[in-house]
Amino acid sequence: MKGKEDGGLSSTRRRTKSVIILILAIAAALWAFMPFYWALSTSLRSPLETFTVAGLGVPFVQFKPTLANWIDQLSIGETQRALVNSTIVAVFSTIIALILGIPAAYALARFRFFTIKNRDITVWFLSQRVLPPVVTVIPFFLMMRSARLLDTRTALILANATFILPFVVVIMRQTFADLPLELEESALVDGATHLSILRNISLPLAAPAIAATALIILAFTWNEFLFALTIGSRQAVTIPVHMAGAVDTRGVQFWFMAVRALVAMLPPTLLALFAQRYIVRGLTLGALKG
Repeated sequence: MKGKEDGGLSSTRRRTKSVIILILAIAAALWAFMPFYWALSTSLRSPLETFTVAGLGVPFVQFKPTLANWIDQLSIGETQRALVNSTIVAVFSTIIALILGIPAAYALARFRFFTIKNRDITVWFLSQRVLPPVVTVIPFFLMMRSARLLDTRTALILANATFILPFVVVIMRQTFADLPLELEESALVDGATHLSILRNISLPLAAPAIAATALIILAFTWNEFLFALTIGSRQAVTIPVHMAGAVDTRGVQFWFMAVRALVAMLPPTLLALFAQRYIVRGLTLGALKG
């Protein structure tokens, strides 16, 4: 009898714990969703209703939604150019960083350097990730001006690829180090070269980590603001800079700001949702290695 009471009490505690966890999860999801909802609600209002509608601003209940702000913003050349610029800069910066970073990471994981030790090289790459970007803004600006690359996508691609390259090296070095060394040793015995091993064995095994790394650095580049503001002025304006420009003599135009914020958020969000399983697999690759 006492055993049944203890079992019932334990079951009640587990149920209560599950309910509390569920409530906290729902609260966290709502907290994360609120910026999306605010932007969506504001983007569907007229300028007057931006200031007159109070509370949550529920469409069809508190105001009649309209797509006028979306049509207005997506039809102007500045928004279209910013979208194209951000896409080109993010994609090419990611490709360049992966092309340069993956071989470097593999070399750090599989070869031993003596003049400068592997650990010191890795720490140097890691230190680049904590270096405040504002420290290098002026040198980058002067170099791009000397090369006559100011206000070009090429300048932004070079700047962003430089800053995301250490991230690729640090993440992929650990990934390659966690891969089974026996496979590569067997291939070496069979006469394979290190280049063919990297191409035919290591890269396929590390594909989830490469995909996760690519998505993360793509998001970094997509959201980059400082260099885009400093180097680009008219032709190379990206989405973050374009979004920050929703200010005129009347103040912040929240209805346009909301549209631009959603335009900026949607591509990386959809990409992350589409590839979330690769992100999890890539970031946990080797985590359970005994």
